[in-house]
Amino acid sequence: MATINAQNGRNGGNNNSETNTMQSGSLGERLARVKPTRWARFGVVSLLFVAWVIWLGSWWVIVFWPLLADIYLTQFIPWTWWKHTKNKAVRTVMSWVDAIVYALILVYFLFIFVGQNYQIPSSSLEKTLLTGDFLWVNKMVYGPRVPQTPIHFPLAQNTMPIIGTKSYIDWPQWGYHRLKGLRGIDRMDIVVFNFPAGDTVATRCPNPDYYTLVKEKGREAVWADKATYGDVIYRPVDRRDNYVKRCLGLPGEWLSIKRGIVYINGRPLPEPKNVQYFYYVHTDGTPITDDQYDDLGISMEDRHGDAPDYVLPLTADMRERLKAQPWVLGIERTQADPSEAELTYPIDRNYGWTHNDYGPIWIPKKGKTLHLTTYNLPMYARCIKNYEGNTLEVRGGTIYINGKPTQYYTFKMDYYWMMGDNRDNSLDSRFWGFVPEDHIVGTPMFVIISFNQDKPLLRGGIRWNRLFISANPDK
Repeated sequence: MATINAQNGRNGGNNNSETNTMQSGSLGERLARVKPTRWARFGVVSLLFVAWVIWLGSWWVIVFWPLLADIYLTQFIPWTWWKHTKNKAVRTVMSWVDAIVYALILVYFLFIFVGQNYQIPSSSLEKTLLTGDFLWVNKMVYGPRVPQTPIHFPLAQNTMPIIGTKSYIDWPQWGYHRLKGLRGIDRMDIVVFNFPAGDTVATRCPNPDYYTLVKEKGREAVWADKATYGDVIYRPVDRRDNYVKRCLGLPGEWLSIKRGIVYINGRPLPEPKNVQYFYYVHTDGTPITDDQYDDLGISMEDRHGDAPDYVLPLTADMRERLKAQPWVLGIERTQADPSEAELTYPIDRNYGWTHNDYGPIWIPKKGKTLHLTTYNLPMYARCIKNYEGNTLEVRGGTIYINGKPTQYYTFKMDYYWMMGDNRDNSLDSRFWGFVPEDHIVGTPMFVIISFNQDKPLLRGGIRWNRLFISANPDK
């Protein structure tokens, strides 16, 4: 080893001389020194880059091609200067920096244009998806969005882990543009999207959402009490929290809910296989054990009540299994609390709707014109103002959009109605309204891995039977 080190030391000057020669000269001289293998790599990368630009539909991006040519061929910019320094510490540090930067760029493009992993944090889609499921979400099905907030850390949605600062820079902001996908959103698709009501956030109180919080506590109280609610901040569309729900209503359709059953254009929708509702379960005093809860698949967060009376979310199959138990005296559906009407969408107008009896409401469709009245305006005010960027006010019973009196509005985007399968325990479109097309992220394809948060990791904490199963078995 000593002999090799000495040899390297003696040849150090020659290596630097060779490097200087390679990084000098005219364009023709530099190209003449490029090895055939490097030309081949450059050709493959160029083809991929041009294909990506065509898919992107923004030809101005081609101006970055000369940068690729310099990296692979001409090297007018000394990209790998650190490889030729005599300082071993610099070479070591920069090799790690180079590898990390390369990995982050690769992950950035993968997460934006191909797909990404997401975790199910709540029980709103049980039993189709379970709390603790990690999903692979395909962004190519509906077409990936060009990032609206391009400068962001690719492994964090909006907040850096540990340090808690923003994971993105607000400027620049690009307009909404979606690349061509394989298909549009179908009814019954499970969809990942950015939370529509997440444009404004009280940082210390993410739940309920800011608008519901203001409804309950008052705007002045929320803004003044930073110790309780934190700073009130705005988040760009693609940096808002990710939600996952099932699409039940498509653009241009009329939706209503009667006794929990969803109707589209007056016709009842078939329910997903694992849809569940809350039921009162009356027993003879025999307590439900943890093993029985586990057998039914009821997580700890969904276990409400104590013997003899429980309130539990049950599928049809779970209900029948409980009914068959000799210690169960009766099972009946819970009823919606009428006071809930104050917090259903739209929260600034009480139509008397609850999560169980809702609508009818028309779902906006791109290019369609709606006759606006002071009665239906609250249903669409967020679409007109928050999502499509208009000013809106009502003076003396007259509606003004962008300062002009009008009775009509033509929508610029498609909107969707999303709901959870855990119907009585899901904060969804019934509470915060429509999901605009520019908020759509993708659709989950399969479960990567699933953790049972009610159990220790090595004693049932991993749900092995859920690995790589379909994330949307109803499709």
